[in-house]
Amino acid sequence: MVFDYAIPEGMAVSPGCRVRVPLRRQSALGTVLSTGEPAQGDFAIREVESLVDPDPLVTPCLLRTGAWIADYYGCSIEAVVRALLPESVRTEDNSAKTRRVAVLAGEPDAATMARLEKRAPRQHALVLLLGGAAEGRLAVADLGDGSAAALKALEKAGIIRLETEEVRRDPDAGDTEPEEVESAPLELNPAQAAALERVIAAVADPAGSKPILLLGVTGSGKTEVYLQAARRALDLGRSVLVLVPEISLTPQTVRRFKARFASMRDQVAVLHSHLSQGERFDEWHRIRKGQARIVIGARSAVFAPLPDLGLILVDEEHENTYKQENPPRYHGRDVAVLRAAFEPCAVVLGSATPSLESWHNTMRGKYALVRLDERADGQSMPLVRVVDMRLESAKHKGGPAILSDPLRTALERRLERGEQSILFLNRRGFARSLQCPACGNVCQCPHCAVALTYHKTDERLVCHVCGYQAVVPRRCPECRDPAIILQGYGTQKVEEVLAKVLPQAKFARIDADAMRRKHALRDTLNAFKSHRIDILIGTQMIAKGLHFPNVTLVGILNADLGLHVPDFRAGERTFQLLTQVAGRAGRGDLSGEVIVQTFTPHSPSIQFARRHDFDGFSEQELEFRRQFGFPPFGHCAVLMARSNHERRAEFTLQNLHLRLKENLPDGLMLGEVLPAPLTRSHGQFRFQIVIRSAGARTLSRHVQSVLARTTLPEDVTVVFDMDALSFS
Repeated sequence: MVFDYAIPEGMAVSPGCRVRVPLRRQSALGTVLSTGEPAQGDFAIREVESLVDPDPLVTPCLLRTGAWIADYYGCSIEAVVRALLPESVRTEDNSAKTRRVAVLAGEPDAATMARLEKRAPRQHALVLLLGGAAEGRLAVADLGDGSAAALKALEKAGIIRLETEEVRRDPDAGDTEPEEVESAPLELNPAQAAALERVIAAVADPAGSKPILLLGVTGSGKTEVYLQAARRALDLGRSVLVLVPEISLTPQTVRRFKARFASMRDQVAVLHSHLSQGERFDEWHRIRKGQARIVIGARSAVFAPLPDLGLILVDEEHENTYKQENPPRYHGRDVAVLRAAFEPCAVVLGSATPSLESWHNTMRGKYALVRLDERADGQSMPLVRVVDMRLESAKHKGGPAILSDPLRTALERRLERGEQSILFLNRRGFARSLQCPACGNVCQCPHCAVALTYHKTDERLVCHVCGYQAVVPRRCPECRDPAIILQGYGTQKVEEVLAKVLPQAKFARIDADAMRRKHALRDTLNAFKSHRIDILIGTQMIAKGLHFPNVTLVGILNADLGLHVPDFRAGERTFQLLTQVAGRAGRGDLSGEVIVQTFTPHSPSIQFARRHDFDGFSEQELEFRRQFGFPPFGHCAVLMARSNHERRAEFTLQNLHLRLKENLPDGLMLGEVLPAPLTRSHGQFRFQIVIRSAGARTLSRHVQSVLARTTLPEDVTVVFDMDALSFS
């Protein structure tokens, strides 16, 4: 909520500062949004109690960005401030970690040392220990038990000082990999050099430049362009923000930047959701104080309080994970472009398969386009073979095999040659569902309209929507038939099949289940990098950004998983995913091969991905979008109502539908009230309206005006998602 408070005389308060204010009979923390003349009224304005942070925690640029987000995405400014200031910083539950250190005040003379050696051997030993330490200082905790009295005596004698210093909680403290020496910039090919010049020109003159879309095929050296552009921005005294779509990409990106900027590795900060609260607190404040000039992180890092921001790099800009699923439902890529305009600074959007929205912006001249159409090492793109699993099913009477004959043979050859392989399946667990062949019953989640997935490792049935778990039944819960069977397969099943088919292979699985331990992902990738693993099995966590030169084979086990869903973006997502996964092969001196297993081999998404033909795919897909007015030729939003009571959720949305129809702006297309594709989630029934319009502001403000004057039932939640990417 937003409240007005008076500033006491003599207190200097600026927008972005945190203050303590009276709220009813309690005291609360708040963030100052603006200062000015009070609103007119016949009421007394209470005063601010105290100033928590004399210096603003939120910069004016970020406050301006937050106000834009609240207006455009139709959310409260409170939700936006929670995004601008992470919980670890916003609350008083966290603080800097400190430790006591003993510091040698000066070199004691010989007489003093002789006296200590004779009368106080413990004090003498401590002075010798401090004398041999760097800068004559050591942590008190490292001096052993029983040192307290000796230290106190030395302090009283003026021989040492006891001080308190902050200790950084380093997110990479558990990294067992040896620190790399500083890597020299690589020689750029002509296309890379031209791309770098465009970026450097934008860094030098951000106000006169457009956002740059860097379209580079997988392995074309986009990261090297990023690194050299970052170096130029740093040389100009500016800071750099690097956004990656997945936490899985963060460790490798951090390692590359720290290797390139080894002399200033302490100035590289990391921000993502896997950090502890203490680590996030320390990293955020290092950034705000200017101690970290390079920030690498996932979506929320777009709000990093970097001073003198000169360059924003958005890697894999097409990824859906840049869209926030909870209020405020912002898109990290779009907010990065907006922030670059407000700072101002240069912004580069990189991808081998750009989103059609960004691609369309280049066609309209809104973005500048830079292309890298060849791999940096001169290698050709990997050969892609499509295996028709309908034919494979005919060979195996027991049903389609998980590994087709061509894929199994290719894996065996790679093992013989000491090369590595990646198997991709975007479904975790062991089996998709548990079904009774007698009555057809499928074990369902009691809270969501989805089947429970069987996880063999934990011997549990798990809902991948709400997390509900159940014991695996030995008989059908409906008819009590014992012949209950598993349907479909996930990464755990693939792991089991590999152990039987290729017992000599060393393999590892990367998915949300296997990577629960904090540093499990980083350790697994390090093992794969050092060739201690032959085959990597994983979900979309391994689909992009990873660079392993010894990988010569990529197998895509079920290319149809995301293709047949009720979403106009299904084809685009499938094309992007297949192209990105295929790009993991042949990134070194050895040629690569990709085997795609599919039941719909003639799908345009699969055929264009097989030929690495983004231009052909985008031309066809854009024509389809143009005919139906879908993005990027318009904006699409979803208005959803959810409740534990089905009829109440539906009635509420029908009422809103009638109000939206009143004074409906021209060009705004209002869909009907329909059950969401996922009709029930977390115990709540869901209904939605899809709204389309050529103008984003017209759509957003019309919906917000209706919601503002509508009183909703207490047990019904209404959610507005502007520029929605998910329709489930």
